[in-house]
Amino acid sequence: MSVESKKPREACCSKLKLFLASLAFVYFAKAFGGAYMKSSITQIERRFDIPSSLIGVIDGSFEMGNLLVIAFVSYFGAKLHRPRLIAIGCLIMAAGSFLIVLPHFLQGPYKYETSMSHSKDVNSTESILPCLSNHSMTDLDETPETKRDCVQAAGSSMWIYVFLGNMLRGIGETPIMPLGVSYLDDFSREENTPFYLACIHTVGILGPMFGFMLGSFLTKIYVDVGFVDLDSVTINHKDSRWVGAWWLGFIATGTVILLSSIPFWFLPKSLPKQGQEQSQSKSTELTTVAEQENFLPEENQEHEEKEKPVTFQELAKDFIPSLKRLFSNSIFSLMILTYLVAVNGFIGMITFKPKYLEQIYGQSASKAIFLIGILNLPAVALGIITGGFVLKRFKLGVIGAARVSMAASIGAFCLLSFQAFVHCENAEVAGLTVSYQGLPQVSYNQQTLLSQCNMGCSCSVKLWDPVCAYNGITYASPCLAGCQTATGTGKEMVFHNCTCIGKMMTPAMNTSAVLGQCPRKSDCDHMFKIYMALSVVGSFISACGGTPGYIVLLRSIQQDLKSLALGMQTLIVRTLGGIPPPIYFGALIDRTCLKWGTKQCGGRGACRLYDAYAFRITFMGLITGLYFLSNMLWGGLYFKIVKKQKKLALRNQAKENGVEGNGTVSGHANISIAKTNEDKESTI
Repeated sequence: MSVESKKPREACCSKLKLFLASLAFVYFAKAFGGAYMKSSITQIERRFDIPSSLIGVIDGSFEMGNLLVIAFVSYFGAKLHRPRLIAIGCLIMAAGSFLIVLPHFLQGPYKYETSMSHSKDVNSTESILPCLSNHSMTDLDETPETKRDCVQAAGSSMWIYVFLGNMLRGIGETPIMPLGVSYLDDFSREENTPFYLACIHTVGILGPMFGFMLGSFLTKIYVDVGFVDLDSVTINHKDSRWVGAWWLGFIATGTVILLSSIPFWFLPKSLPKQGQEQSQSKSTELTTVAEQENFLPEENQEHEEKEKPVTFQELAKDFIPSLKRLFSNSIFSLMILTYLVAVNGFIGMITFKPKYLEQIYGQSASKAIFLIGILNLPAVALGIITGGFVLKRFKLGVIGAARVSMAASIGAFCLLSFQAFVHCENAEVAGLTVSYQGLPQVSYNQQTLLSQCNMGCSCSVKLWDPVCAYNGITYASPCLAGCQTATGTGKEMVFHNCTCIGKMMTPAMNTSAVLGQCPRKSDCDHMFKIYMALSVVGSFISACGGTPGYIVLLRSIQQDLKSLALGMQTLIVRTLGGIPPPIYFGALIDRTCLKWGTKQCGGRGACRLYDAYAFRITFMGLITGLYFLSNMLWGGLYFKIVKKQKKLALRNQAKENGVEGNGTVSGHANISIAKTNEDKESTI
């Protein structure tokens, strides 16, 4: 008898652990894909020549996919087979990742704007004439080949595939969080839930680390690797026109997500409650938590389960009343609002942080992505596990968890405020951030790119083909630098006798220039290290409040509304906190652009150079403001939780007095009434 009772216990424990491991892996897989998408934002923007506001719409399509189905998945899914719904979601996510890859194979090779495109096949030295005295650079673009490419480009908006694929990823990701967390919380001990959640999120945070590292690696590989002769490419991975092999990463992430779906097909719909196995093993049959919650007589439980099939009509009838009960909980509503504001700041920051590091500190896209993955994300992982450990070690209740979360939020805000004051000066680009005499200026008017020194060259002000002079100043093109001749081919090209460079130097000094932008001043590296140190510490402190805050949310809702509450939280936060920020952050960042790229058809492409000062004020100011508002809301939320907890303490004391004064029967009645009243409100 003891052997028989032991077997189901081991089986149930192993299934709970299998679900825990599977959920951790799927968190890793979805975070891996999501982080890679974030790391590829800049590459996709350049590949399809679109502004930051439109790339924000594409990035927000993930949340749009969530919006379509999450309310129904969260509510109806809780009554259905949750593990299998998670498996189906993984399949949809994988399909979305593979759809994103399609434009690479349907579109032609990437053609970046360059004034040297007509001379790629010329191998002789001193054969290129950047300064064309009687020929406009715009005339060079009017070739039959360019016109044909323009028609092809104009007739295909391939970024729509990326938009739809990312939306499919959002639809597929929907069941994972609300159904996975509620399933785990239903069948695990209450005191173990914080630690399990911390473990899942810690494993999950490895996903962004690998996602950003993969993004960093692929950013250094040219987009059309294997399809074009790389020797003919005149730009490198540090150039603002460079596009990495972004499509390879989506094949990898799609495959990992596909593999993560496998275990969920073999998991049961429900499990025995962890910690109740011993009492259950004394009886010959095991009942699930779902069956126990019906409070039916044992002899009728199985019969009632069979006679009570789940129908969508019955579920839908209770949907609106459940929503009313949920949002009548003031603590839940205020917590959603707090999360909403904080997520707005976080999503805006993580979406454009690689671009911020590029434009403010002169880092390459690959290095910026790599540093985020190797420094910030491990700090976040450590912070999440630390928050979970603190809760378990000190056995903190709801008030204690709220204190930890609020303290972490305030600390992160303080460090974020310091980061806004750590910056580098603008990159020195003649005609845009400095005059041709080397004096500081910021001009949004492209006509300032023309000067007396290049007036006789008939240069186009639309092209962006930067060259770096030996005086440390960047010129928008060899023509605008007034260069007369050039030697070498490909990336080794050198331009000579540049009249604009000669104006700022003595005749004996070198008036040559090489391809690419000039590096920033030496003190910029020092400022960048300070910024990254503050950023890493801030990431750790902010993450310490993640698990406690989540526990406050879980403990503020009733058991039967848990899946719906988590789903509605995800719906609201992702709808209003996930979709708008990339769009309005991108639109505001676009306003700080000094030099726009030019499409093959002559339209405005992706931004090549930003006003670093305006970019920093806009970006950091917006994030800091949102985090400040979030902290104010946390303060109000904390006082509301304390007030609620005092009410419950008084009610419990009244219950105890009722038991002592009225005897056993009336005491039990009072307890039942108090229990009913508690259920009507919240479980805090």
